[in-house]
This record gives sequence, C-alpha cells and structure tokens, in this order.
Amino acid sequence: MRILVVEDDDDVRFAVAATLRGAALAVDVAADLPAADQALRVTTYDCVVFDRMLPSGDAAAYVRRMRQEGRAVPVLFRTARDSVADRIEGLTAGGDDYLVKPFALAELLARVRTLCRRTAIARPPVVRCAGLEIVAARRTVRRDGVLLTLTAQEFAVLETLAARAGAAAHRAELIRRCWDVPTEPTSNVVDVVVSQLRRKLGDPPLIHSVRGVGYRLQPPA
Repeated sequence: MRILVVEDDDDVRFAVAATLRGAALAVDVAADLPAADQALRVTTYDCVVFDRMLPSGDAAAYVRRMRQEGRAVPVLFRTARDSVADRIEGLTAGGDDYLVKPFALAELLARVRTLCRRTAIARPPVVRCAGLEIVAARRTVRRDGVLLTLTAQEFAVLETLAARAGAAAHRAELIRRCWDVPTEPTSNVVDVVVSQLRRKLGDPPLIHSVRGVGYRLQPPA
C-alpha cells in the first residue's frame, strides 16, 4: 500500500513517514499543496494524510476541488482545528477521517490502515500455502511452524504476492505498492528482495518467476 503524507513541518513529516514505513507501508512525502498535487497526478495512492492548514493554503479547499474532479483517494486530515464546525467542514469538503492534534502515532497508523482497506486488494486474515502461514494483522510469517524474521520490505512483497491467490504480480506493481522512493520498473530491487525471501522461506520454493511479468506465490507442483 502506498501513502502520501503532506506536511510542512520537517520533524512531524519525518515522524509520520517513519511510523508508516515501520508498518511496511510505502510512503511519499510533500511539503506543500503544489507538490502534493503533482504527486497525486502521477501516482496512485491508497490514502493521503494531509496537515489541514499549510502555508500554501487550506488542504480542505484542495480536497474539495479534487473531489469535484472525480478523484476518490481516501483522505485523512490532521489538524489542530478541533471544533465540531471544523470537523464537519473537513468531512464535507471530501475528507474521510479527521484526526485532531495532539495525536498518538499508533492511532494515526490504525486510521490510515482502515482507510487503505477501501482501495487495497482484498486480503484474507490468514494465508496458508504449503506450510507457510501469513497473519496480516500481526505481520507474522511462519513456515512449518517456525516464526520467520522478515524486514518490512520483505513482508510487504510477500503480503502483496499472497493477496494474488496464485496470480502473478508484475514487478511495476510490486514497486508501486512496496517501495518508498521512485524506482525504475527495470531496476533489480524486486529481484533482490525476492531472492532474500526465497532464502528465508526455505524449501520447497513457494515464490516462482513468471517470465516477462514478475512473480507469483503458489505451492510447488
């Protein structure tokens, strides 16, 4: 899942992005509305987290225009404006959720995950495949009962492959959903992570190459 964080304060932007990345979410950042607009027009996001009051303007007005253009990406506003009228204004403008400062980063993460379910590929709570068990909510992976230690990147790739139920995932899709920074689809970053996953998952192999496409997760023949 890919998230856009729009925040002008460097420290807050770093903290929010770090929290989301720590939960295996791919994150892009923007410091103002023009940068956010550019990112939204070239990249598909599962959720956008806006600081409502930015030096470049009120994000609620921007979201209202975005909705008028037919763009439906889920939006979470973060703001110090905590009156009932302010919350109603933000939701009426097209926001899907409204988090008042100060807030716990854990709560922000929970709210972002909830919004992402609207655009994410449906994922079963537990995936089992030839001794492999993936529990998405706990972010745990076991093979033949043994708990495996995966990096956030490895887990994100494995979870995306598991959601395909045997269908292939294109390299470009894996990059879009699992990498924080712009990466060329021709890069070998996906191959490197898949190689690490294969080593950790052990035999018999579960991740199979699909020539000219990418990879799929399926039981051995």
